Amino acid sequence: MTPTTASDPADEPLRTFDFAPTDNLLREDVKQLGALVGEILAEQRGPAFLEAVERLRRAAIDRRESNAPVDDLATALHGVDLAHAADLVRAFASYFQAVNLAERVHRIRRRRDHERAEHGAQPEGLLDTVTRLAGEGVDADTMAALLERLRIEPVFTAHPTEAVRRVLLEKERQIVTCLVADIDRGRTPAERRADRERMRLALTASWQTAEAPAARQSVNDEFEHVGFYLAEVLYRVLPVFHETLADALESTYGRTFELPPLLGFGTWVGGDMDGNPNVGADTIAASLAGQRGLVLAAYRRDLRALAELLSQSTVRVQVDDAVLERLEAYRALMPSEAAALKPRHADMPYRNLLTLMEARLAATAREEPAGYPDAASFLGDVQLIEASLLAHGGEHAGAFAVRRLRRRAQCFGFHLASLDLRQDSAMHDAALAALLENPDWADRPVAERVAALHEVIAGHQPTPAVEPEAAASTLAVFRTVAELRPRLGTRAFGPYIISMSRTAADALAVLALARIAHCVDDDGQVPLDVAPLFETVADLEAAPDTLRQLFADPVYRDHLAARGNRQVVMLGYSDSAKDGGIVASRWALQQTQLQLTRLAGESGVRIAFFHGRGGSISRGGGKTSRAVVAAPRGSVDGYLRLTEQGEVIHRKYGIRAIALRNLEQATGAVLRATLRPRPADDREARWRDIAGELARDARAHYRALVHEHPDFPAYFRAATPIDVIERLRIGSRPSKRAGPEAGVESLRAIPWVFSWSQNRCGLTAWYGVGTALAAARERHGDAVLAEMARDWPFFATMVDDVEMVLAKSDPAIFDRYSRLASALPQGDLHARLHPLIAGEFDRTRDAILAIKGQSGLLENDARLRQSIRLRNPYVDPISLLQVDLLARWREGGREDEALFHALVATVNGIAAGVQNTG
Repeated sequence: MTPTTASDPADEPLRTFDFAPTDNLLREDVKQLGALVGEILAEQRGPAFLEAVERLRRAAIDRRESNAPVDDLATALHGVDLAHAADLVRAFASYFQAVNLAERVHRIRRRRDHERAEHGAQPEGLLDTVTRLAGEGVDADTMAALLERLRIEPVFTAHPTEAVRRVLLEKERQIVTCLVADIDRGRTPAERRADRERMRLALTASWQTAEAPAARQSVNDEFEHVGFYLAEVLYRVLPVFHETLADALESTYGRTFELPPLLGFGTWVGGDMDGNPNVGADTIAASLAGQRGLVLAAYRRDLRALAELLSQSTVRVQVDDAVLERLEAYRALMPSEAAALKPRHADMPYRNLLTLMEARLAATAREEPAGYPDAASFLGDVQLIEASLLAHGGEHAGAFAVRRLRRRAQCFGFHLASLDLRQDSAMHDAALAALLENPDWADRPVAERVAALHEVIAGHQPTPAVEPEAAASTLAVFRTVAELRPRLGTRAFGPYIISMSRTAADALAVLALARIAHCVDDDGQVPLDVAPLFETVADLEAAPDTLRQLFADPVYRDHLAARGNRQVVMLGYSDSAKDGGIVASRWALQQTQLQLTRLAGESGVRIAFFHGRGGSISRGGGKTSRAVVAAPRGSVDGYLRLTEQGEVIHRKYGIRAIALRNLEQATGAVLRATLRPRPADDREARWRDIAGELARDARAHYRALVHEHPDFPAYFRAATPIDVIERLRIGSRPSKRAGPEAGVESLRAIPWVFSWSQNRCGLTAWYGVGTALAAARERHGDAVLAEMARDWPFFATMVDDVEMVLAKSDPAIFDRYSRLASALPQGDLHARLHPLIAGEFDRTRDAILAIKGQSGLLENDARLRQSIRLRNPYVDPISLLQVDLLARWREGGREDEALFHALVATVNGIAAGVQNTG
């Protein structure tokens, strides 16, 4: 399309962009929301403020389009009044919040366009995947057999780098509702005016609402945040997902498939004890109680709606005797509630039963005797009604709606999401040292510890009569599991994850502690999956030997047999990348999955990989579907469990249609990777050798700077806003692990990565890559590396991920951050270290472009390139403001609270604009 001109004020914000014809409506949405933001800024802060924002935005655009130095823009922002600075940040953040929303709605529009097309199969959607698999020879029986064991489990974690307040989430949803209502521009002028006013109201209220709460987030706040996505989005989406898959299967194979529950959801909120003193037995109980309350309330809403819908009269249609008998039983169980049933509804058994079922759920919430004893009993009632409707002409008279409730009850039970438990292995060792009265427990040889743990598990090892304080909190956790599991159901708890797992003794320690706390089932087995988490590169490399020792242990094999001979293994993307850089991390993860998959075949134990991925590329982020396809053959096997963290949760699950799309893509990738993995390629042996070389060289270069350069810790603390991030109220968990501070080792991976995305460098995702690729190009030539980037999904995904981070980085703006390290007690660290980083950035960029045969970054991804260009004019001023505010805050000894709050606003703004941050 023809570029817009500056002469049209409404089009002026988009003057430098050529939108593809398919994106014309996206362009209109961006214009409309941008105009609303401008009106709100003028109304709330005055026309002069709006003009100041516009001058800065135009200067940022001019600087980008002309490739001019950043100095003039930085000068314009130097020394800005604090109140004005905070408002500027919020103004620019409001603009790209509008861009974010417009892009999300446009994704919904594109999906509808595909569905309306002749074939209606959106790429990577379920219909597209099933059709392709059928075309490649997957028959209906093979597909049905896989569906019986297919399982997709997103797990929402409790340490966000961007946690949008729930009140703001609700306002975003109001805006999206208005945009979706007019998604095809079919609203009347009056309706569009009303929608515009609703959007203006929501945007104005958002401007007048603080982005962050006044107090640091508690575990309860984190639960409220995650609960929104579970109860308001995924609860609604779940049956639609199953219906979409059922329709795709039926249209492809010409037969009906009865789908089992395919989706499950997990959470770490309230159960992630690793390094968080605020989490323990009490938060576990509170989180599960909160989840139970949310799902019971959701069921009650559904029951009320069904009671209005199912008005069938016995004088017009038959009803199964089982339904009538259940109704009479509930009349007797709840006589006061039965007496309140309306006499004119006496011939409507479904309506009356549903009304009493809602009353019984209310009693369940109050924990009264008339309540349901478990979720299975509630599900049984729903199934009774569905079966009766289907038997008596009710397929199109309510059975569909009842089926939706049945799907929800099968997935969410009375627990909503499985609560994972996680603790550091060192905490288990401390508890055992106290219980066994052996202070040297952790230092004993592994074989000795294993033998002692066998004795404890067998009940032969005496424990102190008085419970040691060091063990009390750990044992309380297991006692809470034992107490709540019978009431909430077997799926209320996910795996028990052991951070920093290194030996077989770490897994056996969990069984021993659970046994001491009497957390066992009727068969005497611990009713939890024990999941070692391998986090560093060295731990990943040692994982096959660790698992081999475990599988050879007779006591642990008894536990595995009780768990269906399935071992959950969690793979740590974050700490492995922080330890050795992205190439070493990705390669260690790939090799570990390959070797453990082979071990599974040898041992008869099915290994279920749990991917601990973050939001950023250097923490395993990126497109889930591509990561699944790039996994080693046989490692997926119909199962995908992965963490969803930080801003990824909001981006992927904030809107129902987009949540559905993400679930479809993940499921489609698992179907393909399981049923039709890519064929073996004779070239892969050489490619693997080269990947090993790349991992070795990249790790050495990365560690030489990050872990071995004596000046790097001081430079890091000066050239990034880590001192601000450490004080942010964005999570209940401390930013550092316990123990003495040493370099960056004690810092958690999330603030580590977050810091380098804030300063627009992105070092954690590419440092070391350029040096390694340059050496590989010299040894093997560009042709081989280009072949790997084209034909090997593992390498292609990594190269594309690095390219994306490079494209989002800005060396000129990073240079301004680096100059903050010019005058430190250690000397001018900018002069010493910035050339190393800048040189590696250039090497990485040049190598990626050469391998991909491109003249510029993202040359083959116009949509992402456009998305970044849309945001940069709004992010750049916030970044330069942050540099200026950091210098002022630090000069004052970091004591000025007003400066700090302005800095917090910049952190939130940059995170929302850059995305893929933590």
